[in-house]
Amino acid sequence: MAAPMELFCWAGGWGLPSVDPDCLAVLTYARFTGAPLKVHRVSSPWRSPSGRLPALKTRDNGTISKMEQIITHLRKQSHCVALQKYNADYDLSAAQGADTLAFVSLLEEKLLPVLIHTFWVDAKNYVEHTRKWYAETIPFPLNFFLPNCMHKQHLERLQLLWGDGYMEDEEKLEKELYRDARECLTLLSQRLGSQKFFFGDSPASLDAFVFSRLAPLLKAKLPNGKLQQHLKSLQNLCNYCTSILSLYFPWDGGEHPGSAPRAAGTDEAEEDPHKRRNQLLSVLVGLAAMLGYAFLSGIVSIQRGGAGPAARQPIAMQEEEEEEEE
Repeated sequence: MAAPMELFCWAGGWGLPSVDPDCLAVLTYARFTGAPLKVHRVSSPWRSPSGRLPALKTRDNGTISKMEQIITHLRKQSHCVALQKYNADYDLSAAQGADTLAFVSLLEEKLLPVLIHTFWVDAKNYVEHTRKWYAETIPFPLNFFLPNCMHKQHLERLQLLWGDGYMEDEEKLEKELYRDARECLTLLSQRLGSQKFFFGDSPASLDAFVFSRLAPLLKAKLPNGKLQQHLKSLQNLCNYCTSILSLYFPWDGGEHPGSAPRAAGTDEAEEDPHKRRNQLLSVLVGLAAMLGYAFLSGIVSIQRGGAGPAARQPIAMQEEEEEEEE
């Protein structure tokens, strides 16, 4: 039997198996299909072989670091006797496949920008909830600058999604986008109706995608929850998220007890698979941070010029910044 693929994703919190929507989508799809994954829930993207999360380490295709590509790869891991094995959309009709593409596009266009704004741009939510969680979860000394780097990346992503109008009238645009996001949630509620999943009694990739976007918004304790309150008013969507958590993540909604049983085809692992590398990185980053503090505070300075012998013996120090590989 082939060794299971390894999935690296953000750790769980807020009552969820992972706080990151893309990681949550991959985890949920894997649970829906029973794909054999050895899951490493880590507290820093530097603990991933690609430096990004989620990341799927495969035997034949190297490391895959995008949610859509990971799910596509899982769909292809089939056997001739069970072609549908890891394909949650195997039984969908052509019309249902078209509906999946349409709803995914709608979520990306109408809901994703507002989710980014809610968690990463809204000052109160970012400071009191999002940055607080990541700063407490990411190991020292990375927790001093990684949350801010992530914040900058999400701002750039939001500006890319919103276009040039973002800088012209941010308040007006924000109001319009929150209105569109509420309409999107209402449309999802109407489409789901009283069904267990969007296409009946069996989950599909659309369910993994919708759940990964709604569950963090539902479970997070946001101090400013404009969109969250609208979601909580749509009872069938709330029940939908709660049902998926209880059915597919009954023991690991942010907690990972060592004695808990494992899901079929899934091997959960909390250990750090790159411990030595991470220790070295932590030491280097910590040293760079201390040197930077020393220079900024005036504890250490570099003397330039001078005629005396002492002037020709400066303390030469260089601070090196290591950038995350994309």
